[in-house]
Amino acid sequence: YSLSEFNRATQAWRQPGSAFKPFVYLAALQQGYTPATPLYDTPFAIESEDGVYRPRGGYSGIAPLRVGVERSRNVMTIRLLVDIGMQPVADLSREFGVYDNPPLLPSMGLGALETTPLRLTAAYAMIANGGHHITPYLIDRVQDHDGRTLFQAGDCGVLCVDPSWADPELPLGAQLDDPIANYQITSILQGVTERGTASSLAALGLPLAGKTGTTNDANDVWFVGFSPTMAVGVFLGYDTPRSLGRRATGGTLAVPLFGDFMKAALQDRDPGVFRIPDGVSFAWVDHSSGYASSAGAPDAIMEAFQPGTEPGPPPVADSFGDTINNALSGTGGLY
Repeated sequence: YSLSEFNRATQAWRQPGSAFKPFVYLAALQQGYTPATPLYDTPFAIESEDGVYRPRGGYSGIAPLRVGVERSRNVMTIRLLVDIGMQPVADLSREFGVYDNPPLLPSMGLGALETTPLRLTAAYAMIANGGHHITPYLIDRVQDHDGRTLFQAGDCGVLCVDPSWADPELPLGAQLDDPIANYQITSILQGVTERGTASSLAALGLPLAGKTGTTNDANDVWFVGFSPTMAVGVFLGYDTPRSLGRRATGGTLAVPLFGDFMKAALQDRDPGVFRIPDGVSFAWVDHSSGYASSAGAPDAIMEAFQPGTEPGPPPVADSFGDTINNALSGTGGLY
């Protein structure tokens, strides 16, 4: 504070980059997509009154929705955003407190709009909280000299004025999303730390989930993530935006800091487990294709589904067209 009164956590409005992508995919999961839905990751352009928007990024052909988050696929994300509509994503981002009134722009899906580290971290904390609303606060409680509570953050009712108050379990905030969809995005974000852009965290042996973010020219790099009991956001960038270096990414700079912090914060503590809501259906799927698989099969993972949306086996087709048609009818569609 003696060097600068600027609070980067609460006052730095910066682009979150790919760290915003989970909210695009969460909106899609609420509209009937599954983690195994196949999506196109091929060249794509959007025409508008302002010209043609072409998201940049490599292409992987066709891959399950989960892979779009784990490997942070830009074009797949924009294709998905256009298909489900920008308004549901904007509404979800407002409910989770990332933005107030975001303009409906395709680049929103890649984190081009500005938010603060506190807002984005609080939004991830709501995902970790099962989709229940959280209001961040800096002062927990104020007492007078007799120990009487004069102020208590959060909704604690009569407990706020009870001298015997001692860390009650406060009621959960409003449910912001479908609980099963919330668990699905949590599981997908776990995949980011196990197989994706933050796979270096797997060596910690802790239950962790999160997403990297890197903006154009690496002006801002992020990793925002959580364990079952704690959410943490790491942001790096200059006060006057400029590049952190051509090799700077959320994976190379922010992820190691997050890992070091969580290792120390959870040392000698029970890290807990991610809560599974009622009604989730689990099935083995092939990670690369999204089709049904079996335990022990190469690249098989246990995936979470809304009941009745589990994928079928790989189609047997005489032509590529037949394969596409079977995929459209069996796993929710290709987009």
